[in-house]
Formats: sequence, C-alpha cells, structure tokens
Amino acid sequence: MTEPADDDVPVRDAATVALLRDGADGVEAWLLTRVAGMAFAAGMSVFPGGRVDDADAALPMTGGDVAAMAARFGADEHTMRGLLGAAARETFEETGVLVTVPAAALPDARADVEAGRVAFGDLLHEHGLAVDVAALRPWSRWVTPKGEVRRYDTRFFVGLLPEGAEAEDVTTESSTAEWLPVGVAIEQAQRGERKLLPPTLLTLAAIAGCADVAAVFSTAEQNPLEPIRPTLRTAPDGSVAAELPDGRLLAVRPGRAS
Repeated sequence: MTEPADDDVPVRDAATVALLRDGADGVEAWLLTRVAGMAFAAGMSVFPGGRVDDADAALPMTGGDVAAMAARFGADEHTMRGLLGAAARETFEETGVLVTVPAAALPDARADVEAGRVAFGDLLHEHGLAVDVAALRPWSRWVTPKGEVRRYDTRFFVGLLPEGAEAEDVTTESSTAEWLPVGVAIEQAQRGERKLLPPTLLTLAAIAGCADVAAVFSTAEQNPLEPIRPTLRTAPDGSVAAELPDGRLLAVRPGRAS
C-alpha cells in the first residue's frame, strides 16, 4: 500500500534491486550513477529501480510466495505483484538483465521497453517468459523524507545475476554503470569519490558483512521490513543530512564551500 503523504509531494510505490554476483574479492553489486540533470538523486550511485507502473501488477509471474512477501512488507498481494513487476521491469530497462523463467536474453528489445515503445508485459508474453519471483528476495523498505522534490515508498530487493546473463551500461538515466565489490564502493564513498544515498550506503554496508550471495539471501530472510523514515536536517552551512530513527546522521548533500 502506498505510504500516505503529509506534505504536498505524493509518496509513490517504487522497487529497487541490488543486483549481485560473487566476485574474486567478495560480493559485487551493479551500481549506476544517475545523470546530473535528473530531478531525483542526480549524480548519485544507485541500484536499478524505479516507481511502480499500473501495468506491473499484471505481468506474468512464477515461483516464490507472493502472499508471504506481501505479509512481510505489510502490503496486499496486488501491491506486492506491482512491486515485483516493477523490480523486474526496471532491472531489464536499466541493465538489460531479465529476471525470468525461463532465462532469456533480449538485448535488442531493451531500449524499446525503456522508451515505452514496447510494453514489458507484451515482451514477456511474446517470448513465453514470466517474472521469477523466487529470484527476488525482500531486503528493506525506505520512505523518502519530506522536503525532497520526489518521494517514494521503496521496497528493496536483493537478486543474484542470472547464470549466463550480462549486465550492461545501457540506460539513458545513468552516466556510468559497473560492477563493484561492495567494500570498494563504500571506501569510494568515504573518500568522497562516489555519492551514495543513505539507503544505498546502508544496504552495501550490510551486504559487505556477507561472504557470498548465498549468505546475503540468508540474511534477507531475517531482515526486518518495517518502513524506515529518515528526517532531513539542514546545517548552518547548507549541508543536508538524513537523520535515521536510531539517531544516526548520514550526509545527503554537501554545504557551501568554505
């Protein structure tokens, strides 16, 4: 269910997928750096994801337990199907990876789906594909703070790169995209070389404590999924931080140069 808004910015349902693989230096995540001109999270490194479209709930799906996922997220099954559909569609649009049964590669269709020239549901039906629900594991839930130009009630999932699939830097919404060991991404953020919003940073930090993707999936089964609602705090120098429910402050935007 969409989180009720208490300001003039509507809160929309959204889904994000931390697409993972096992690498030589531990778990790696696919991170996209959003182009500078975007209205939301410009210049930030993010996981694939986006808002739920009306058609996402009607996508063909197989495997997994949608009802159990819905219960964990405190959602109804229609909303849950929409979130899973958005997760699969956005992953395809932004990486070219299909999270489907059977496995498939349709790189030539990706741009048409992203541009809206071909409906994702039509593409799946044409090729006899269904969203692989079991491949997407609920991870966390974050609600964008009041004060942002766009607000989302985002359900985070973790997913293993399907065997034989290749993620590509293809979406028009990113300036760069790449696989990174999660620890390296965190170190880059600490040095100021990579901008990460609090949900991305904390997701990477939690994944960094896992030896492999199988351990990430085991952790996902135990994660609490209550919505996390940060509050924006602005300092005298204009810098903005997100205050988490436990009192931690995480930087969102820098202040004026001294």
